[in-house]
Amino acid sequence: MAGYDGQAFRVAYDKVLAKWPADREALTVATPFGDTRVNACGPREAPPLLLLPGGDGATSVSWYAQAADLARVRRVYAADLIGAPGLSAPAGDRHPRTVADLAAWLDALLDGLELTSADVGGHSYGAWIALQYALRAPARVRRLFLLDPTLCLAGFKAAYLLHALPMLLRPSPRRVRAFLDWETRGTEPDPDWLRLQEAAAGFPSTKPVTGPRPAPDALRALDVPVLLLVAANSRTHDARAVVDRAGAVLARVETGVLPDVSHHALPQSAPDGLARRLTAFLSGC
Repeated sequence: MAGYDGQAFRVAYDKVLAKWPADREALTVATPFGDTRVNACGPREAPPLLLLPGGDGATSVSWYAQAADLARVRRVYAADLIGAPGLSAPAGDRHPRTVADLAAWLDALLDGLELTSADVGGHSYGAWIALQYALRAPARVRRLFLLDPTLCLAGFKAAYLLHALPMLLRPSPRRVRAFLDWETRGTEPDPDWLRLQEAAAGFPSTKPVTGPRPAPDALRALDVPVLLLVAANSRTHDARAVVDRAGAVLARVETGVLPDVSHHALPQSAPDGLARRLTAFLSGC
């Protein structure tokens, strides 16, 4: 796509990846939809945790602020989404087009990592994918955490969509920066992370898989422990409505509100204590 600089994106990607623990590994996992890039760290013998990033230019490396803490209790596998910014490579035009395709991709990814099951966590759009997968393959998801999930329990605010529209229609570094400045309410983001978000503008992405929110009956039937954490300052949706809805339809859910943080400031600019909350949940505490 005109204006996209692949070399600048890779430089920015690697600079954020360098913030991961020193034992990080770059893995490539073949799937029917293409090769998936997975950034891994932590003891190989530890229980596995699969992390999925949000949309709008997010990549697996955005988990750098939690990677070291999570790797104390889990073998961490953070994946770049197929067809989205990152180092995963779609197999021609065979990219996921439906929710069933996303589930098949995650099945193949776990198989390629030689995992029968894993804890799964996601932010934003990645949380939507994680929840959809847990609903379709509950035997492969041991615990599930959802970090300010979108379109899982509430819709987008109209103001959010209006502010995002220019960036989505004609992405550019300037428009990405303006949108993030608005949504994060002046939070000072990591400049390396911000450069990566800007460098992702115009990435030759495929159309993301979308769909309706999960049906209430399906959510009520989910028998997987869930931790749902929302951003108090999120402009994406009504944080309280998300928490209330989760408590009403999820049988095994623990909820919480993360103070002084917005949707797009996660997970890289998370408040103190997020990693402890996640590791406690994953450890069954």
